[in-house]
Amino acid sequence: MIKIGVIGTGAMGSGIAQVAATAGHQVYLYDNNPDALKMAGERLQKILDRLVEKGRIPQQEATAIFNRLNFVDTLFAFKDVGLVIEAIVENLEVKKGLFEQIEDIIATDSILATNTSSLSIAAIAAACNHPERVIGIHFFNPAPVMKLVEIIPAVQTGPDNLARTRKLVDSWGKTTVVTKDTPGFIVNRVARPFYGEALRLLEEGFADAATIDWAMTEIGGFRMGPFALMDYIGHDVNYTVTETVFRSFFYDPRYKPSFVQKRLMEAGYLGRKSGRGFYDYREGQPAPEPKKEVELGQQILDRILLMLINEAADALYLNIATKEDIDLAMTKGVNYPKGLLRWADEKGVDTCVQGMDALYQEYLEDRYRCSPLLRKMARNKEKFYKSEK
Repeated sequence: MIKIGVIGTGAMGSGIAQVAATAGHQVYLYDNNPDALKMAGERLQKILDRLVEKGRIPQQEATAIFNRLNFVDTLFAFKDVGLVIEAIVENLEVKKGLFEQIEDIIATDSILATNTSSLSIAAIAAACNHPERVIGIHFFNPAPVMKLVEIIPAVQTGPDNLARTRKLVDSWGKTTVVTKDTPGFIVNRVARPFYGEALRLLEEGFADAATIDWAMTEIGGFRMGPFALMDYIGHDVNYTVTETVFRSFFYDPRYKPSFVQKRLMEAGYLGRKSGRGFYDYREGQPAPEPKKEVELGQQILDRILLMLINEAADALYLNIATKEDIDLAMTKGVNYPKGLLRWADEKGVDTCVQGMDALYQEYLEDRYRCSPLLRKMARNKEKFYKSEK
């Protein structure tokens, strides 16, 4: 069984290390900050203790998992690892510098992976003398809990390395999807309207945050509403991903960020972690009451869902991933109640086209352009999935 190297001891790096150690690998967890390394060890020990307390794993297994975790303060500890996963700050130049450094240490057949959620894998690979062994492995937080992992080959990635990587991550009990190296990959691209269109409805005064969240959870069946979810993720993280995707898509208006969210971030109202966001989480503050009008709620759901379906259809149209992987990514990665392309079949592809055209005619904004794939399918009376008998 190959050894695994993980760089970065934040929540994501520690979570990935836990996943690999649980799967039986010797894991070498590195951080250039000794205090962060120590804290990661203490945090992982507490997590394993809690799993034992809850009866999820026996004490013997928890001890074995922790003993497979090696906390190292030098990258030279990676000389025998078969896979390195980097989970540090989302900064292209920093990641490129790190990969240049690691390449001279690890074996020639080792795979170099980045856990980036929005940066170009090709750009990171370009820093290496052997870019064919660089690949994206994007886990979702918390890594030990979330099943989905996006596997992202760069244009330089060797086919054998893609196959090896996917087989390995599958063996860890994860659900993998393969996606093109485009901004946001599958999940962070397709999910943008969940936040963006909800913010647009709020800005227009169509409904308040509590009512929009109520509509999406109670009528739509989503686990969390967009505003509660943005507060949970943190506006520093969520807004930055939106801005990165917007810039990376050459300022396509479909991904345009919101001034409302930008101002919250600038004010330091980052959501739950700061005590205030769209909602006020300070002690004694009452939760706002939604306006529980079914007709209004349905209008909210229909508009956000249309935009989500349109985005998923466009991802398929541009061959970002297969229809199965797109639907799997959204159900396993962000817990949507059903795959968006299956949802399109249920609503009727022609209904989706009519809805997008109505929005476009109302606003005359390119943001509301209908995917060519939806339009073609409606014309040919096609579905994404054949009827199951």
